[in-house]
Amino acid sequence: MLEKLALPLLRRIDPERAHGLAIAALKAGFGPVEGPFTSARLPTRIAGLDMPNPIGLAAGFDKNATVAGPLQRAGFGFIELGAATPRPQPGNPRPRLFRLAEDRAAINRFGFNNDGAEAIAARLDGLPHEIPIGLNLGANKDSADRVADFAQVFHTCAPHIDFATINVSSPNTEKLRDLQGKAALRAIIEQVDAARAESTVALFLKIAPDLTEAELADIADVAIDSGRLQGIIATNTTLDRIGLQSRHAGEQGGLSGQPLFEKSTRTLARLYQLTEGKLPLIGVGGVASAEQAYTKIRAGASAVQLYTGLVYGGLGMVTKIAKGVDARLQRDGFANVAQATGTGVSEWT
Repeated sequence: MLEKLALPLLRRIDPERAHGLAIAALKAGFGPVEGPFTSARLPTRIAGLDMPNPIGLAAGFDKNATVAGPLQRAGFGFIELGAATPRPQPGNPRPRLFRLAEDRAAINRFGFNNDGAEAIAARLDGLPHEIPIGLNLGANKDSADRVADFAQVFHTCAPHIDFATINVSSPNTEKLRDLQGKAALRAIIEQVDAARAESTVALFLKIAPDLTEAELADIADVAIDSGRLQGIIATNTTLDRIGLQSRHAGEQGGLSGQPLFEKSTRTLARLYQLTEGKLPLIGVGGVASAEQAYTKIRAGASAVQLYTGLVYGGLGMVTKIAKGVDARLQRDGFANVAQATGTGVSEWT
């Protein structure tokens, strides 16, 4: 009830301020507390991580790990925090977040604003892990060696997380997406993997939806050949601006939400084909309903993530999505998520 009353009010104010108020509300105890919904069909295991359901929180919502405790009880099967960089940085000037209500979307150009890896590690130190907790790894904007930045963040935070995601796909740090090239990507994966040493932290890679067929094939080759990645998250935000209605459509930054759903799902399905289902994929981009989450699973995802959908549906939607996915698995005769994964790839390729 509180969420139903609060959401319309939050959508009337500056979106970044509204997000800050939502974080403050979670800190104060105003949020779902029932924990993740599960069933006989929903438990999902990816890269050694046991998730009560396959619905996860994408990076960006809790950049500084200030509400990782409450978020674990909000219905998610796993959460991803960050992105974190080695040193604190303020990000790009405001305004840098735009709500596109007509399109059920958002555009952001935050630029990895965060408190830095050491502060984030300190907040996670000693925090119980009720569900798997991951961290999105980023690089400082003014770094002389961005490849080394990813390994440094990992080394600092690895004792407190279950998985880490190499983020070379944000459009808001200049030339960061250049690191998705074959040679650069291989070097990053090797350095972060070297920092793992004896760590059991799973290593994922997050890619952009704006890749060419050749670029996507290169990423698939590196991911499989390296043997160091345990999964790929597809996808980050897009630079496309097709069919938008909002007056903010021309703002610079990455577009997320409903307009991204089709493009990100096609990328996901093609990646599933290129990797021949050998590597777990996490589908993200435009998920705001059980049907969309289930579509991602059938397009090749072993699990899904959402963020922008929460702007319009609130945290209460997480459990609804998990229950809806469970109902669809039962309807279609699947005993678990893994059985459904990839069964609809041909519809998207």
